[in-house]
Amino acid sequence: MTSLHTLPNGVRIVCDSAPGFETFALSVVAGRGARSEPADRSGWSHLLEHMVFKGAGDRSARQIVESIEAEGGSINAQTGYERTSFQVRGLKGSLPLAMDVLGDLVLRPTLDAGDLAKEKLVVGQEIAEAADTPDDHVFEVAQATAWGDHPLGRPVLGTVESLAPADPATLAAWRAALYAPDRLIVSVSGAVDEDEVLRRVEAAFGDAKGQGAGPTQTPDFVGGLAATSRKLEQAHLVLMLPAVGANDPAQFALRLLAEALGGGMSSRLFQEARENLGLAYAIDAYAETYADAGVLGIYAGCAARDARALAEVSAREIVRLADGLPEAELARCKALLKASIFMSRESLTARAEHAAGQLLVYGRLMTSQDFAERIDAVTPADVAAMAGRMAGDGRSAVSVLGPARAGGAGAAFNRTLFGA
Repeated sequence: MTSLHTLPNGVRIVCDSAPGFETFALSVVAGRGARSEPADRSGWSHLLEHMVFKGAGDRSARQIVESIEAEGGSINAQTGYERTSFQVRGLKGSLPLAMDVLGDLVLRPTLDAGDLAKEKLVVGQEIAEAADTPDDHVFEVAQATAWGDHPLGRPVLGTVESLAPADPATLAAWRAALYAPDRLIVSVSGAVDEDEVLRRVEAAFGDAKGQGAGPTQTPDFVGGLAATSRKLEQAHLVLMLPAVGANDPAQFALRLLAEALGGGMSSRLFQEARENLGLAYAIDAYAETYADAGVLGIYAGCAARDARALAEVSAREIVRLADGLPEAELARCKALLKASIFMSRESLTARAEHAAGQLLVYGRLMTSQDFAERIDAVTPADVAAMAGRMAGDGRSAVSVLGPARAGGAGAAFNRTLFGA
């Protein structure tokens, strides 16, 4: 049974007691991330996520992880564009420790100057690693091409230059804005008692104060073509088209479009580009939604000589979907999308994270059945309309990374999709 509570300071609590489990998942989710950063603070949210693990409350970096692992648990964190999440998985009975540790991480980090100097070097290596990893870097370039100067166009990791000015005082002020109680959610799922959860959250987060960063700038999909020549065995392609955000009812048509296009082994791109034409080993499509904007994306890795043909096939399949989607194909896509939702309910961490995400996006909790009903309500005409909207928009963001020969893939994609 899932319940929702709110502390006087605005911190929201989701308690999802699940009988039959011997473990729990605790997520403390702040509804802010890299999208809240001005250009001169790009990457600060991710840097802060690193820094809180260097010491918090009366625990050192080593004591933080040792205390959790001593009771059989694990601890992790991640920073995205619109949220930052801290997670503990633990055995039944270890909730008090988990709540205490995460409360310290979020509200009472040490932020030592010496640790900060070292952690900037560590994050610098992470930035360099992403640049050296083609299937990471190609996405970063596509993101920048799609969103331009908007924070969504900057990497979550930031740059060495943008991280340099951060000091303990400015990072502490950023923490107060990023993790302010108005957008803070404590979500617990599994072997927990509701009364204990409420007591522990009150003790750990009841004194959280402050007001978060102001409203974020509405993104505008800029688009463009970006080809980066690099000596690689393969060409890597990311093809993005502007779509709807998570608060738009049409997001379910978008997700089913992505499923039909490249969501699985029965999808159109897998069958045509890989199975029939042998153009790629890896190819898939996805829907990425933010609060007020989104994209339909395609990723593929292929031989440089096949990049243009692969881009053309991808565009043709979108045009074909705009012409209509058979009922049987849509039914298969609905089954796959619903299965992914219901299967995620079997993961306690996913349950805790999804509940927090629902509150941040929709302002309320939704059941799996709620999502299933919205998926079932989508018609073939809805999916065709979404594909037609993209084919008629005239904007795309294409990133190609690899041998120079692959560089024309973006122009080929646009020519085939838009007829220009």
